[in-house]
Amino acid sequence: MNDILFIDPGHAFGIDNHKSPFVQENFHLIDMYDFETTDLTPFKCIVVHDFVDQVHLYRHRALIEQFLNDGKIVIWGGHLTTKWLPGCALFTPKKINAFSDYEISIVQEQPIFNGVLAEELTFTKGVAGFFARGSHTPIPAQAEILTTLPDAATVTYIDRHTTAGTVLVHAGRDLFTLRDQHRTTDRISTQLLQWIHDEYEALKRGMHNA
Repeated sequence: MNDILFIDPGHAFGIDNHKSPFVQENFHLIDMYDFETTDLTPFKCIVVHDFVDQVHLYRHRALIEQFLNDGKIVIWGGHLTTKWLPGCALFTPKKINAFSDYEISIVQEQPIFNGVLAEELTFTKGVAGFFARGSHTPIPAQAEILTTLPDAATVTYIDRHTTAGTVLVHAGRDLFTLRDQHRTTDRISTQLLQWIHDEYEALKRGMHNA
């Protein structure tokens, strides 16, 4: 069994995951309404699809917090509407006056966005705004900022301090959907997958939250 759990919304927005070789090879998919009855022990990471029922996750937020406090990883890409994810503020849309307000910056060199062109995050088929249209503000203290919108609005960050585990938050769609586009953004899905395994090993060695 794959050791990365993927919480699937079980509707049209998640149907491609059931046919994707990449997803099938690397994740263990469950329906979101099976989450509370799933044994989380074998998994090092939970990836949450952006169209899940967040009210349902809020009811079972203690399971997510315990998973993190066991020294594991949760990845969320979406607009947080209920406080089910430790340390993460609710989504705040960015006020947009021009397409340039959607411009994405990669803040620092790090593995997930290595080799990815920022302009290919900003524009998809010539249209801006697909990567992110807001942020989860404020971000936790000591969070590692990966990408931003103008005015330093944080889009993607890593939080290693709110819990004993690691939370990766992205204020847009599931980052694993960025594949098979024949652009530098194709690197994100495989690099994020490797990051999960590396991050988990670092957590096991006590390199974070020391």
